[in-house]
Amino acid sequence: MKTPYKNIYTVLKTNRFIVVFVVSMALGSLIYSGWIVYDINKKALNHAFAINTNGAVIPLQWVDQKDNLKVEALDHLRLFHTYFYQINATNFKKNLEKALWLGNSSVDNVYQQKKSNGVYNRILQFSLIQKVISIDSKVDLSQEPYRFRTTTIFEINRGKVTDKYQLVSSGDLVHVDRSYPHNTHGLLITNYFENSLKKINNDNP
Repeated sequence: MKTPYKNIYTVLKTNRFIVVFVVSMALGSLIYSGWIVYDINKKALNHAFAINTNGAVIPLQWVDQKDNLKVEALDHLRLFHTYFYQINATNFKKNLEKALWLGNSSVDNVYQQKKSNGVYNRILQFSLIQKVISIDSKVDLSQEPYRFRTTTIFEINRGKVTDKYQLVSSGDLVHVDRSYPHNTHGLLITNYFENSLKKINNDNP
């Protein structure tokens, strides 16, 4: 017998198809949207933006974190050894104060030992000029604390006589909060120790 109504199974089959299609499209749209968000986030993490004087937006590629850490660690050590060992009668107080901001009590212990040995009194008394010639640091960044070893060449000008010395020092670097302008790299020297100090020939550093 014919009826004006469609077969119920046909209707259900059609409805199921529509539901599956709609759900599939929704899932596909959701996955695509998620991928777009991930891609935008990834690009944002790898780029920074600056505005130049003309108002144009300039993308700046971020430096890899470990490469950046190496640069900051080496510069931190350069600053410390320059402040701590490049001193004279007029700048030693200011330079030593800057150096002490870059290390912990182990640096202060070395400073106090030098002070008790009369190092700074001799600089004042004889107007000595201690100048850093070169700083070569090796840092192990495989894990924190980061172990370092630095070879510093410096000379002491005693007027008519200039002597050159090689100092080998070692210690660790750890992360701390950045402090402007005292500790801009956010690193701190710990376990600092002067391993050896020897006089070298001026012709053969």
